[in-house]
Amino acid sequence: MATTKLTLSNFTDTIENNELVIIDFWAQWCGPCLAFGPVFEGVSKKHADVVFAKVDTEAEQALAGSLQIRSIPTIMLFRQGILLFSQPGMLPEWALEDLISQAKALDMDQVRREIEEHQATQAGLQEDEEEREDSPLPN
Repeated sequence: MATTKLTLSNFTDTIENNELVIIDFWAQWCGPCLAFGPVFEGVSKKHADVVFAKVDTEAEQALAGSLQIRSIPTIMLFRQGILLFSQPGMLPEWALEDLISQAKALDMDQVRREIEEHQATQAGLQEDEEEREDSPLPN
């Protein structure tokens, strides 16, 4: 499968309406990005069930900024709309293949449960902190 150009206007739709999306954040002036491009393209041809998308960080500065891209290349992987992986740097072909295999093998119901548990824990910690801030200090 060829790679898809990802922009601010099609980002949400792409992430929400595809099972698995891998994104390569790159720029034309970036040597490591240019070296990684053929690896990304090659692996994309082996996985017709995965959307391989590229974001040109020069053309899509707002999108890159909103996702806090600080160095390129950066690889992000979303499954069922959930960010599972985000890492700057090039990946060798075997590592990209392994990443895809691991993402496909995940029990996404379990991932969602873990996210909900984490969010509940964080909400509880925030409530505890707010209560401490509102209580008078002991004498």
